[in-house]
Amino acid sequence: MLSACGGQVERPTAVSRPAPVARPVPATPIPAVPSLAVQTGSNAAGTGFVLGPPLASLPLREEDAARAIAAFRTSCASLQRRTDTSGLTRGADWQAACSAAPAVAPGAARAFFAQYFEAVQIADGKAFATGYYEPEIAASRQPMAGYAVPIYGRPGDLIDVDLSLFSESLKGRKIRGRVSGSNFVPYDDRTAIEQGTLNGRAPIIAYAADPVALFFLQVQGSGRLRMPDGAIVRIGYTSQNGRDYTGIGALMKRRGLLGPGQTSMQGIVAWLHAHPDEATAIMRENKSYVFFREQASAPQGALGVAVTGGVSAAADPKFVPLGAPVLLSMDRADASRLWIAQDTGGAIKGPNRIDTFWGAGPDAEAIAGGMSARGTAFLLLPTGTVARLTQERANGTPIPQP
Repeated sequence: MLSACGGQVERPTAVSRPAPVARPVPATPIPAVPSLAVQTGSNAAGTGFVLGPPLASLPLREEDAARAIAAFRTSCASLQRRTDTSGLTRGADWQAACSAAPAVAPGAARAFFAQYFEAVQIADGKAFATGYYEPEIAASRQPMAGYAVPIYGRPGDLIDVDLSLFSESLKGRKIRGRVSGSNFVPYDDRTAIEQGTLNGRAPIIAYAADPVALFFLQVQGSGRLRMPDGAIVRIGYTSQNGRDYTGIGALMKRRGLLGPGQTSMQGIVAWLHAHPDEATAIMRENKSYVFFREQASAPQGALGVAVTGGVSAAADPKFVPLGAPVLLSMDRADASRLWIAQDTGGAIKGPNRIDTFWGAGPDAEAIAGGMSARGTAFLLLPTGTVARLTQERANGTPIPQP
């Protein structure tokens, strides 16, 4: 998992320096399809969907389609193998598009999507998009002056439990914790870990220079460590302590700590750096703690494939099949394009909630740090999917549940 992403303003800082700010270009979103009677469901099939406009009529640029098709190809193996918890597709549904994707000629990417896909609106189609990127923070392999915050690998006593093994009613539910005597108990929370309870229980990859930077790298779930000699070490998410995630940006806003224009990543980081004593207490209100592993290659998303800046996105797999294309038409021009859902996030939940990935570097940081876009989302499904689902519903076929 690359993104442990956390809502509108939860974005990381790079090495201690003012974060760049992007100047978004406004855009006018395409209106959603006339509202359907939205049901309360645990996934897309149960919540409700409707066929969207013809894909050829939607503003899909050829260059965006070409970049998206390259990412889509890497998703095909999983799309055809995975169980789709959205309840919308089966592995065989993707076969035609996946077979045709490798042979698409230059200049024909847009036509490919128009031929093999149909646009579908989930629920009311009203989308909210944020952004994330691969941050870089200062770190050292050994503790030294200015480098004192441990970056932990997975603890040896952290245990994952699949509750479905104990009861069918708990299918899809998992918990994490540790054994204490004869009991299974919650794992140490952020406060305990930062106070040193993992000493001797978890490997230490390196030591960060800035606790705020490390906190937000955990929010992202992946990043780069720049060593004092300039060497770069990539780390990625390997596990989490099982505690609930709390978005501190929303918390700070509710408490009146952030004024107008301060609710972006840049504003939150500036406030935390300016108030170090209060910052520690606020960050500890997020009990969730992420553990890392070193990785040699580009960051991977929850789908298990490398994510691509400006193309890959995180979505809720209960509403978007992981690997599927999603066309966003938003009030920001940079977010309005075709994305491939190749990742998930701790706070990316529900229909039409998308977290866009922008890669690494100052430009990616600037865009992702201030990304907050609203508009319309169209999920692209294999042609004929809506007709099949409609027929199954008419026949009384039960809706698959996650």
